[in-house]
Amino acid sequence: MSGIYGMNIRMSIFGESHGASIGLVIDGLPPGLALDTELIAREMARRAPGKNKLSTPRKETDSFLIQSGFFNGYTTGTPLCAIIPNSDQHSKDYSILKDKMRPGHADYAGYVHYQGYNDYRGGGHFSGRLTAPLVFLGAVAKQALAQQGIIVGAHILRIADVQEENFNPMGIDDLMLKKLSEKEFCVLDDAAGERMQQRILAAKAELNSVGGVVEVIVQHLPAGIGAPYFDSLESRLSHGLFSVPAVKGVEFGDGFALTQLTGAEANDQLHYADGRVTAYSNHNGGITGGISNGMPVIFRAAIKPTPSIARKQHTVSLLEQCDTELEITGRHDPCIVQRAVPVIEAVTAWTVWDLLLEAKKWER
Repeated sequence: MSGIYGMNIRMSIFGESHGASIGLVIDGLPPGLALDTELIAREMARRAPGKNKLSTPRKETDSFLIQSGFFNGYTTGTPLCAIIPNSDQHSKDYSILKDKMRPGHADYAGYVHYQGYNDYRGGGHFSGRLTAPLVFLGAVAKQALAQQGIIVGAHILRIADVQEENFNPMGIDDLMLKKLSEKEFCVLDDAAGERMQQRILAAKAELNSVGGVVEVIVQHLPAGIGAPYFDSLESRLSHGLFSVPAVKGVEFGDGFALTQLTGAEANDQLHYADGRVTAYSNHNGGITGGISNGMPVIFRAAIKPTPSIARKQHTVSLLEQCDTELEITGRHDPCIVQRAVPVIEAVTAWTVWDLLLEAKKWER
């Protein structure tokens, strides 16, 4: 089923954008994992809408209610179920979408797939609202990874045509990553971040939207995680990342730029440092043969512009079976990149943790 994913830590998500609630069930959690619910709440708040003029005015606190699998501060080993209530639905804003399909959205594809029975309000199950459960699981995974010294961080690399510097592929300071996650607008360079925000506001004023790129780093991941071909670290991460609405591209290391290098330039030559095998460069993004090689894992995810814009657009009426036009009303983000950062981090943390548990099966 499309709503269930994972090898060792399996998650099922449920709900719709304008239903009573959304949520998740996590199966496979080990018993005795200490969880700080305040840390989970902080991660959820990073993604929550309605915080500023850069995002949708929809007010959702993304508070959660753990129903099972957690007792006295620890996981019990049984399925953990958490519910996230929807508290600010404006379903009437979407009544016209029963017939008219929004360009760039899953409205038409979903209508065909579910034979017209899909919940069309706010995109229903296709909505970015369903990324809140992903962030919950990611917050759990981050705490499990932290016990092994593994850190996942991300920043906004680009908004439209405004870009800041890349992460150092050889690694960055752990404290810097922590401070980065505490920023409302996650950029390394605040001046570049201000230009990005102005670009978002300009698009909003033009009844338009913009996309961008999120860059991710995984630090202190040991070598040997992942497996060749279908369970490679790259393929598992890509599967999770492309499950996030609006992600349209992923590249690891130098990505497509590797095609402009020679083998002598692209190869990350090895040496010993303090008794450990390491590399002089990291063009391959910490992954070779589909397996982590001990260098920081680096990749970038492309986020498309928010498809809901208030401009008049061409579409179709399924009821009348004719061409028509549509002006989308309601509450929408002029850019979702800044809210996607914790989602991308979450999917990364969960995937890495899942593969770490898989690797333990091979230990002797």
